[in-house]
Amino acid sequence: MDQLEKMMKDLSEANGVPGFEREVRTKMEQYLAPLSEEILRDRMGGIVAKKTGDANGPRILLAGHLDEIGFMVTRITDNGFLRFQQLGGWWSHNLLGHRVTVQSRKGDHIGIIGSKALHALGADEKNRLLDLKEMFIDVGAKSRAEVEEMGIRLGDPVVPASDFFTMRNGEWWCGKALDNRAGCALAVEVLRQLQGESHPNTIYAGATVQEEVGLRGAGALAHLVQPDIAFALDVGLAYDTPGFENYPAQVDMGEGPCLFLMDHFMIGHGKLRDLVLDTAEELGIRVQLDALMGGGTDGGKFHLHGIGCPTVTIGFPTRYVHSHNSVMARRDFEQALQLVTAVVKKLDTRFLEEIVY
Repeated sequence: MDQLEKMMKDLSEANGVPGFEREVRTKMEQYLAPLSEEILRDRMGGIVAKKTGDANGPRILLAGHLDEIGFMVTRITDNGFLRFQQLGGWWSHNLLGHRVTVQSRKGDHIGIIGSKALHALGADEKNRLLDLKEMFIDVGAKSRAEVEEMGIRLGDPVVPASDFFTMRNGEWWCGKALDNRAGCALAVEVLRQLQGESHPNTIYAGATVQEEVGLRGAGALAHLVQPDIAFALDVGLAYDTPGFENYPAQVDMGEGPCLFLMDHFMIGHGKLRDLVLDTAEELGIRVQLDALMGGGTDGGKFHLHGIGCPTVTIGFPTRYVHSHNSVMARRDFEQALQLVTAVVKKLDTRFLEEIVY
């Protein structure tokens, strides 16, 4: 396991649902601190590392998001089961039988998401999507008192339990929270690539919080950094699995990083998009394009900051996002790293002046 894979494992396996990102932020700071002249934090929990190339040049924000989808304990039943609400978007088909980690003041407790047994379901129940309110978490307790003795209380975070692993001899990275620990790792690695390198700007590389519950931390981090240009670093969807045969977009895992033309919250800045695509052509990197109207990224807040901040979203085609186990290609990450690093080196004052509409 090399340095890059180890970082992905560390970040993926760290726990941090929206509003509870401290563990991930600590890991992130450990990777950022040796590469920066200063660490900045907003009051919501976002973090960036600053590296100055030209103090008179534009301020460039490169940010993933620390949080992952998960749950919150909202009720304890008399016989010791936990009811919960989702933090971020879940499809209930992805939940039953999976392990979770309930984080309490007395430590972590493993749990299993359950529901009424299959053999007890009526015909109509078997053919419908199960609501989250019908599910529960079994932590091995037999009463409310036992749950309380474990230190579990309402409001505690619940995190998917899944170890990081690889497939195809390390070519594919797999595990929980690749959305968006991969974006966090990309911010770190761009900063690493710029060590000892000149660049005509000041870089702020890091991650926001609470993206999965409405891009809530992106505004705070943008207010802290005051960026002139921003890149949201996030995952995209891979359409190379069964069921997407007639889908209007083609984005395949392992065939290059992806760039969002638009999503539900933002239209990518046209001239910044063109710079990315022109640079990719110079480097011989294939960039896959998507327009994702069913979701969005922190770019939705970045581009609205101040008088407007030219923003695009760059990411990696990923299978099975918003589940316990996602899959992405290391090659897509490495090409995104090469591309973003090269683009950053072109972002000088003249370019900023030219891209303003």
